[in-house]
Amino acid sequence: MKTALVVRGGWPGHVPVAASDRYAGELRTLGYEVTTSDTLDSYLDAELVGRTDLIVQCWTMGEITGPQVEGLTAAVRAGTGFAGWHGGIVDSFRNETRYQLMTGGQFVYHPPQFVDYTVRVDGAKFDVHTEQYYVHTDPAVEVLAVTDFVEDGTTLPVTWTRKWGDGKVFVTTIGHKLDDFDVPEVDRMIIEGMSWATR
Repeated sequence: MKTALVVRGGWPGHVPVAASDRYAGELRTLGYEVTTSDTLDSYLDAELVGRTDLIVQCWTMGEITGPQVEGLTAAVRAGTGFAGWHGGIVDSFRNETRYQLMTGGQFVYHPPQFVDYTVRVDGAKFDVHTEQYYVHTDPAVEVLAVTDFVEDGTTLPVTWTRKWGDGKVFVTTIGHKLDDFDVPEVDRMIIEGMSWATR
């Protein structure tokens, strides 16, 4: 049986418990044994993160200590998968560059309101109405989906993957609010991304 650790908290505006509960349930449906945690100290437990096949993080902003980020990044380098969406993965721990290096990207701006935008992936496209993240990304990531930024037309990554040592990392910038996950393409992207990242 595959194991997953869901770590959630931080800024409450991204409904970390409700959002992560949704995908903890999806993982259980797929046969994973799922543990949830509301503390970043989970990353200090080398035995726990070392035997976990997938960490799903939903933790916006906040601060992570040096030992916590070292525990997390070491586990991923050793093969534990890492996945998440929106601010819960790319607006976490703004002052910790070691974390940003692992995720391959960082949120820097979004228009002040929800906007309509089109996501292009694998020759197909779909529309969402939510926050549109402007992100800075590592040139080493593999971009899977893009959009055109509503303010200036710049093409931006929406979803990407990367390898980190023996581990795999999945990121999508969609997911500010619960009904974002009701868009079938978004829901499928997250489920498939978590599955792909799993050890």
